[in-house]
Amino acid sequence: MSHYEFECTECFRSHKADPQTLRCETCFGTLSVKYVNSKKQVNTLVGGGTLEMPIPLCSLSEYLSLGEGNTPVVSMPNISSMFEVEAHAKLEFMNPTGSFKDRGTAMMISALKSKGVHEIVEDSSGNAGASVSAYSTRAGMKAHIFAPLSAPRTKLNQIKIYGSVLHEVDGSRDETTEAAEKFVKNKSIVYASHNLSPFFIEGTKTFGYEIFNDFDREMPENIVVPVGNGSLYLGIWKALEELKEKRLIKTLPKLHCIQAENVNPIASNNTWNKSEMKSTVAGGIAVGSPPRKLEVQSVLRQSGGTANSVKEASIVEWQIKLAKYEGLFCEPTSAAAFAGLENLINGKQIDKNESVLIPITGSGLKDVFPE
Repeated sequence: MSHYEFECTECFRSHKADPQTLRCETCFGTLSVKYVNSKKQVNTLVGGGTLEMPIPLCSLSEYLSLGEGNTPVVSMPNISSMFEVEAHAKLEFMNPTGSFKDRGTAMMISALKSKGVHEIVEDSSGNAGASVSAYSTRAGMKAHIFAPLSAPRTKLNQIKIYGSVLHEVDGSRDETTEAAEKFVKNKSIVYASHNLSPFFIEGTKTFGYEIFNDFDREMPENIVVPVGNGSLYLGIWKALEELKEKRLIKTLPKLHCIQAENVNPIASNNTWNKSEMKSTVAGGIAVGSPPRKLEVQSVLRQSGGTANSVKEASIVEWQIKLAKYEGLFCEPTSAAAFAGLENLINGKQIDKNESVLIPITGSGLKDVFPE
């Protein structure tokens, strides 16, 4: 008997942890990993090697790493002074391929390889595609990466240099997903979707475990996350729940969800219609139909967080401000979180003198710099 299974996030039906199973067979809900056999449970050390985290592998030897995780946390004195809060950034662009996606990809590719998978399909606006391309190469897998033709050339070129097959789609981010799903169906290849794979969130959990040590076991009061599908957002929350279950923390941070006004299916409070989508500089969160939307909304309620939408001009403004004020060059998707921080403070969802952590999810070197 395996030490884990898949569980539907909506009807809670159990499913065998099969690489081909990405949706509940009963209600079509999304799936998560549930650990069921503590005697066989495999743990890895995270947070500087001080915390044990359960993982969906049968042995630590199955884990394929390129050195992801353990990213630094830096204070932001100028932004802290500006807003009268205690602001910190976790530098996720220091992961191997330049974004937080490496956390989830490392676990997903490791789990798929352990199950004998040799060829996969992924769709992405760029960062996840580059990450999956790198780790699948490391694992000896063939990867087909679907990405919008409109994605930054730097990201598309990064996907290609690792040796994956790049399928450029002349359409939106959602149309790119549709093209990948059609290819999966026609070719009968495993769909390694970072949006749907339960394994991916088991990797992004490491972020939550690390900040336990980053803040000397005192969690920040607020974490402000740019959200497209929510893989980092949900991974952080799952880590916090596991830490609380171990009685290592008592109080959970508020998890705030930031989206661009032009694509805000979560922050629009259920008034969203995909036909309302407009282009956004924050391509990493331009997901019109996030499959894990209900999960993100549930965490918002549980954590007491706020979902907020930000204007395009504000995103561009904060990309420049962050570089000029703090010496941090982030991609527009990350800048959206700082625009959101300003809105949350002005709206009094975050009070003065509270502590705030923002993940800088990707490097500005990977995107188009605004003129």
